[in-house]
Amino acid sequence: MHAQQLLSLLARTSFRLGQFKLSSGGTSDYYIDCRTTTLHAEGGRLTGHAILELLEANGIDAEAVGGLTMGADPIVSNVATASAWRAISWPGAPLLHGFLVRKAEKAHGTGRRIEGFCRKGARVVIVDDVCTTGASTIHAIEAAREAGMMIAAVACIVEREEAAGRPAVEAAAQGAPFLRLFTAAQVRAEHVLQLGATRA
Repeated sequence: MHAQQLLSLLARTSFRLGQFKLSSGGTSDYYIDCRTTTLHAEGGRLTGHAILELLEANGIDAEAVGGLTMGADPIVSNVATASAWRAISWPGAPLLHGFLVRKAEKAHGTGRRIEGFCRKGARVVIVDDVCTTGASTIHAIEAAREAGMMIAAVACIVEREEAAGRPAVEAAAQGAPFLRLFTAAQVRAEHVLQLGATRA
């Protein structure tokens, strides 16, 4: 239920048709900026619950979720908060704490690369908003592993289904499942459907 509502909001607020240059250097006739949805009040709530449901449906057991700043920031916060709300409603439901991976270690203070939850041996899920080449996801996987944490799964909101993306992430995940809520084609189809309904 949460995923379908999230798809509708993503298609309405995060999907654009046109000519765009991607961070990978390539070009595309569409662009998806998930942050306009994950930072939306209702979109954030839906994101947290939809990711939790995705993990539950795939039997993923973990202690925390984390990812590379900034795309993962609202996802991590919303998933952690959603898990806390569930624990209130269903005592005993697992809490998923959050952590963020810096693009570079801090040059001051503790010099940490990971902020938030960080415990050796903990099973964690790496999250990202859009997976294209998988570079940001892989960066987060490597940082979590270097900190001694175990990758239980990798999950993204939208997979663009680029030829190199999934294989690269799966190789870095070393056997941990790569999950997605939606493909870019699904978001595009919903966007076009909404445009048609608006014009009718």
